[in-house]
Amino acid sequence: MAHRVRKAVFPVAGLGTRFLPATKAMPKEMLTVVDRPLIQHVVDEAKEAGIEHFIFVTGRNKGVIEDHFDRQFELEQVLAARGKTTELKLLDEDLPGPGSTSFTRQQEPLGLGHAVWCARELVGNEPFALLLPDVLVQTKGKGCLAQMLDVYAEHGGNIIAVEPVPQDQVKLYGVVSIGKGDGRVFPVDGMVEKPKPGTEPSNLTILGRYILQPEIFDILSAQEKGAGGEIQITDAMIALLQRQPFYALKYEGKTFDCGSKIGFLTANVAYALARPDLADAFKEEIRKLI
Repeated sequence: MAHRVRKAVFPVAGLGTRFLPATKAMPKEMLTVVDRPLIQHVVDEAKEAGIEHFIFVTGRNKGVIEDHFDRQFELEQVLAARGKTTELKLLDEDLPGPGSTSFTRQQEPLGLGHAVWCARELVGNEPFALLLPDVLVQTKGKGCLAQMLDVYAEHGGNIIAVEPVPQDQVKLYGVVSIGKGDGRVFPVDGMVEKPKPGTEPSNLTILGRYILQPEIFDILSAQEKGAGGEIQITDAMIALLQRQPFYALKYEGKTFDCGSKIGFLTANVAYALARPDLADAFKEEIRKLI
């Protein structure tokens, strides 16, 4: 029987250079999609999936993320005095419970694998979810991580969310090689990071949502560098694949790469159009612009 996934790791130490100068003094994870920071959207996804402990791997100038997930008594007092009960309720709903958040530092930008390794003591010897904060997944039903946890409950092992992309874009991503599946869930028999054109094992790319077993920390402890001179999580997963099963889930939903300007802007449009309180008026404004 698979051990329950209670913890999620959020690597938020990145510099956000593609969004300069906006990210000179503000973490990219705090850029807003409509009226919620990127990191809040991703934490919401984890909360909806039943995650109980939220682990943030931070870096310099990221203190505002910790503040965001804490109480701000002065603000709450002002809202209460002005009768802003709706806003107070919203703040309370977004706030993780006492003792359910942890923060650790990645002192050097040595790659995603290194960021995950920095969370090893907080995760301990249990499976965990890994969510990249600049990837948003919009769904009509269950969130992406909740869908993955359903697969995990059935298969155990390690789960990777994947999505098909056009063939000419495969070279930009980590890609999985799969065995025979049911059309939605497939056993993974190989992975490659940014394959050269013509060598792609499939067009199924690794999305930025993972459920991983704690043995991955032993592999990451070797601190072996891969592509770009960084410690890559994909390399560690390839090694773990030799010992444990991996499954790929073609999730239901739409992904937005908010690490790019186009993806970020598109996410703002899509999330605004999904809001009943904004959609009609926003459509009218878009028509005027077009």
